[in-house]
Amino acid sequence: MNRVIIVFNPRSSRFAEVEQDVLARARELQGYIIGKYEVAPTNLGDNIKKLAKVLEDGDLVLSAGGDATGIISANAIIKSGKDATLAVLPYGNFNDLSRTLRTTQFDDVFKGKTKKLYPFDVIIDGKRWRFATCYVTIGMTAAAVSIYDQPKMRQKLKKKFGRKVSSYTDLASWYFKHRKECILPEFKLNGALMHRKTSDYAAVNGRSMARVMKGRDDYRDPKRFRSETDRLTSFYRLAKLMLKSVTVRIPGSSTSGDVLEFTEPSSVAIQAEGESEVLKNVKKIEIKKGEVCLKVIEN
Repeated sequence: MNRVIIVFNPRSSRFAEVEQDVLARARELQGYIIGKYEVAPTNLGDNIKKLAKVLEDGDLVLSAGGDATGIISANAIIKSGKDATLAVLPYGNFNDLSRTLRTTQFDDVFKGKTKKLYPFDVIIDGKRWRFATCYVTIGMTAAAVSIYDQPKMRQKLKKKFGRKVSSYTDLASWYFKHRKECILPEFKLNGALMHRKTSDYAAVNGRSMARVMKGRDDYRDPKRFRSETDRLTSFYRLAKLMLKSVTVRIPGSSTSGDVLEFTEPSSVAIQAEGESEVLKNVKKIEIKKGEVCLKVIEN
């Protein structure tokens, strides 16, 4: 009998919905053993290790939460080395992984088809940082994500109405206050020196980024993806990029891998699927497709 391991965060702003739409429905399933993993209030790395230890061949890992819960689930499957499959349901703020896989309701998990997703492998100074399924950004956009970890923002996101509008207005406020502080340290991209006012690098793998920006199906390609650098401290450049990304798709050039090398060891903000971190004394960041793939449920 196959197991379904439901991964969720009981402290999330939408846990009541998870309890009703997923956990209650799972109790009615026939022919499955249901297991639960509650995300601990520690960090991503700790949760990835703990979840990886309980996985077995044949498991269906059902991530019911935001993209952070999806990151934990995806990385745990890869770390475990088990033949497990990932399914994702959207109970977060942006839900880019769920949008990529087009799984929105509980029944989608059991009606969808098993496909392959080729994630990013992010290597920092020779050590793996994590695998990322949809996108990675470095610079200002990564630093901006930190507002979602603030207590006031967490409270706003618990509201049933207006939480998305509030999240975008607070993000805009952060931008106008901090944008001039967020130019990246001098660096080379694949050997070429970048413009001194470059603020952002982005690698996009999935169908959406930050909910509203349109990506592609690069997650299906085992080797290539698209990446872009820009000077987004300019509001004109930011507005132009957003307009194109929302109405057409995120711009970028096809690549088989990128290497960012900083002239001096630097503090750099990096994020994957909305989970950010400021790293210190960074010399080199490599982004490429991983040598492993994820089995995922897609509609």
